[in-house]
Amino acid sequence: MRGEPIDRLPNIAITMMKAADEIGVPYKTYALDAEAHARGQLAICRKYGIDHVSGISDPAVEAADLGAAVVYRDDAPPAIDDGNALLADTTRLAGLKVPDPWEGPRMRKRIDAIARLRKEVDGQAVEGWIEGPIAEACDLRGVSTIMTDFYDDPSFVRDLVAFVIEVGMAFARAQIEAGADYIGVGDAAASLIGPELYREFAWEYERKLVDELHRMGVPVRLHICGNITPLLSMLSDVKADIVDLDSMVSVKEAREKLGPERCLTGNINPVAVLRNGTPALVAARLEECFGDAGGRFYAVAAGCEVPRDTPEQNLHAMARFAHAHLPRGAPGAL
Repeated sequence: MRGEPIDRLPNIAITMMKAADEIGVPYKTYALDAEAHARGQLAICRKYGIDHVSGISDPAVEAADLGAAVVYRDDAPPAIDDGNALLADTTRLAGLKVPDPWEGPRMRKRIDAIARLRKEVDGQAVEGWIEGPIAEACDLRGVSTIMTDFYDDPSFVRDLVAFVIEVGMAFARAQIEAGADYIGVGDAAASLIGPELYREFAWEYERKLVDELHRMGVPVRLHICGNITPLLSMLSDVKADIVDLDSMVSVKEAREKLGPERCLTGNINPVAVLRNGTPALVAARLEECFGDAGGRFYAVAAGCEVPRDTPEQNLHAMARFAHAHLPRGAPGAL
């Protein structure tokens, strides 16, 4: 991220359900229990040569502590009850307060997991995680409903996004205090709204959030699932230190739009390549990504989360690729 010498490429694959399976616990346990979460992250990262441990488990954490209805399933990620949205009545927004992350049970669990990981890791970075402005706004209002709000009630959307930014900053600060080295921002829904609406409703807030996290002293990883190609020019001004690229985004175009010194991750297809492919295919696709990124400022990862039934040999292939490559121009680089 800083352009300093490194001994090999970092492997910062996102693992959640795979981590729970690695230690044999139902995903509900992983999502709600800090000890299980930390144990799962340590186990999977040590086994598969992943260079970070992460606090991420699901996107419903902040919303749950704000009072949103969340569906908890035994062996699947918690999910927002979109048909019973917390802000089905928009007037409720005025009564919402930024929760204390140390008091909210779901946020506190992530904080505790990070604190446990901070004590246990040896050489791995600890990644905190918060929801981005559009993703969290969708969690509170409902995905379908907010899509019409952009046109029918734009002032409400701006007020909502401003509020969730405050929630995210408070949550990130608590994770940093617990030991997070950097913060991931998951704003999956931002890829759904297109460049015009992103510019009007998200761009300013995404920049504000990243700038504030930098003032807290940590780098930022921006993760927007889906096709962000139409947003790349704007994301060049969102100064995230790492930008995750999903499999439908051209790494070469992202490099052109985001500049030569932005760290890019991805973007092999999590299913077609990582889950269903062979170690040789994984290595070949990563080689393509590395080349398209210019051979520098690149971190190994899939386009999104590692699927839970990904073959072990394919995860080992990711690690081998990372361990065998240096940025171009570095002594000993391939």
